[in-house]
This record gives sequence, structure tokens and C-alpha cells, in this order.
Amino acid sequence: MRPEPGQVLHFSEDPSIERFIPHVAVTTALTEPYVWAVGPERCPDYWFPRACPRAMAWVGPATTEEDRARIVGAGCGQRVHAVEYCWLQAMRDVKLYAYRLPEAEFAPIGEPPHAVVATVPVEPLGPPEPVGDLFELHEEAGIQLRVLPNLWTFWNAVTASTLEFSGIRLRNARR
Repeated sequence: MRPEPGQVLHFSEDPSIERFIPHVAVTTALTEPYVWAVGPERCPDYWFPRACPRAMAWVGPATTEEDRARIVGAGCGQRVHAVEYCWLQAMRDVKLYAYRLPEAEFAPIGEPPHAVVATVPVEPLGPPEPVGDLFELHEEAGIQLRVLPNLWTFWNAVTASTLEFSGIRLRNARR
């Protein structure tokens, strides 16, 4: 599930959103209200239930072959996502939707950019689309999906490596 040219995506478990209104997300330190979305490169970060903690790592220009082999695995692709065992059933059961939004309303945020934001209300280009089987999405994209007792050992290894990475909803991870 990726956007078409001229689009960005917003992922949600709510299939009834008719208009996205800028707001201050409870999970951010930013104080300006935004509508959040992602482009094609960061869509896989959101192929999860909303509250699911996830640790993600991928090969970047500065990644050493040693780190790639140690964390991603030799011959295992370019990207790995990790979740905890307790989230497997939620990943099977979640009904996740993608809203296609007009890219022209959005600007990159973060350094390097990790998302796009709009500061004005945005209407979807059409009805929300069911995302489907999250495991199939990972497989089709060639993204390794690991299931771990908890994320912290993996996360600490990733953040100390030369891989690029992102962690979402880590406050929900087991301690």
C-alpha cells in the first residue's frame, strides 16, 4: 500500500474520516497543529496497528556491511521491522485503512524528513482503502518482520549501528 504520484497517505483504524483537521498530536513534542501523512518510502512504518510499538532499521548510504550482516542478516534484504509477540494477534486482526491525500497540501518535516505535514484542513481524494494483510504487505515489500519478546535489545543494537532507523510507539513496548 503506497501512494500514487501526487499523493501521500495517512493510515488509520478509523474508516469514517471525511476531513483531516490540523491538531497537536499527543505523541509529539511539537506545538504547531498539523495533519500528518507519509510518502512512499515511509509507508511501511505504518503497516501496523496504531498503538503497536515497532523498531525498524534499514540500510543507508553510511551503513557498513558488518552492521548490515549483524542486524539485518546476510542475504535478508535491506530492511527489518521488529514487534513484540504480544502484538501478533493485533496485527492479524486490525482493520487498517489508508487515506489518499493531495501531496501539494503537504511539506516535509524532520531532518532528514520522516513525514509530511499540512497546516490546513485536508480532504481525502476518495474513500479510505482497506490496507489488508499486514504480513503480506511486509513480504511483498521484501521487509523482514521479526517477532521478539521485547524490543529493547534489538533497538539498542540498531541505534548503536550505522543503519538508519525509526522507532514508533516505543513507550508501549515491554520494559
